[in-house]
Amino acid sequence: MSEQRTAASTTSTSRPLLTRHADAETCADPSSVMRLLADTDGPDGFTSYRSTFAEGAVGAPAHFHTRATELFFVISGSLRVLVGEEVTVLEAGDFLAVPPRTPHAFAAAPGARADVLFVFTPGMGRFDYLRLLGRVMRGEADPREIAESGERFDNHYVDSPAWRAELDRPA
Repeated sequence: MSEQRTAASTTSTSRPLLTRHADAETCADPSSVMRLLADTDGPDGFTSYRSTFAEGAVGAPAHFHTRATELFFVISGSLRVLVGEEVTVLEAGDFLAVPPRTPHAFAAAPGARADVLFVFTPGMGRFDYLRLLGRVMRGEADPREIAESGERFDNHYVDSPAWRAELDRPA
């Protein structure tokens, strides 16, 4: 690949973009490690990161995106997901695409770890949101900052009785 970019964040996808594993920024919190891979803006852009969830990790509460499709690919382990009002478990090799305005949530499946590749399209500079999540989980930032950033990052939290019931079930 003669033209490549090693920077994980850019405003264009007109050239190939390469992020080496060793060069990717990592954000860690008590329950997961996120490896930030690519964050490009615009209608043909995307955000991509890899999350490794510890056993019992909570992941993300019920939310939706108004403009973005969120793609999940489970590299290894098991990921419990809510899509609409249905809860299912994704296993290694499973792929899920969640269209805009569809409530969804995710967490490591009971008794399992999960290694998952996430992609959002179109891109809109979500790395700052992922960094904020890490700071909140580590107790370094106020959780209200997440709610205040909902429109900026197209991340809107909702109540889901189905997801609450799933999380309250004994493992």
